[in-house]
Amino acid sequence: MSGGWEYAFEMSDNPLAPRIARRVVRLVLEEHGEAGLVDGAELLASELIANSYRYAEGPASVRVKRVGARLRVSVWDGNPELPIFGTASVAGPAAEAGRGLGLVRACAESFGGFAYGAGALGSGGGKVMWFELGEGCPLRGGEGGSGLG
Repeated sequence: MSGGWEYAFEMSDNPLAPRIARRVVRLVLEEHGEAGLVDGAELLASELIANSYRYAEGPASVRVKRVGARLRVSVWDGNPELPIFGTASVAGPAAEAGRGLGLVRACAESFGGFAYGAGALGSGGGKVMWFELGEGCPLRGGEGGSGLG
């Protein structure tokens, strides 16, 4: 789909928020006929949303935006501390944490983040983490299939 569209929603500081956000991302992509990007976008969004829930206090916002052949998912939260991108690697099989940014780095076509100060984006400061997927997404599923297998 070559047209552009954008959806944004706020998540409350609630243990159900990451699960609900994953479902919303999936729904948006399915409704726009982007079945091939659902698995990858849902997985990577889940990682950013879980990190936001774990490390920031208060609500967070999610934006899903399609521009041309690229899909960008962004997560805003109130913690201005950025992760150290150079240490984003996939954790060992016995590790209980530490896989999130490694998965994002391995699977997204591009990703990043930036901190913003008080007053920016109508808030007291925080950060935005984002990733982009496109036609070359390694997690891209086919019609009715998953790219995760």
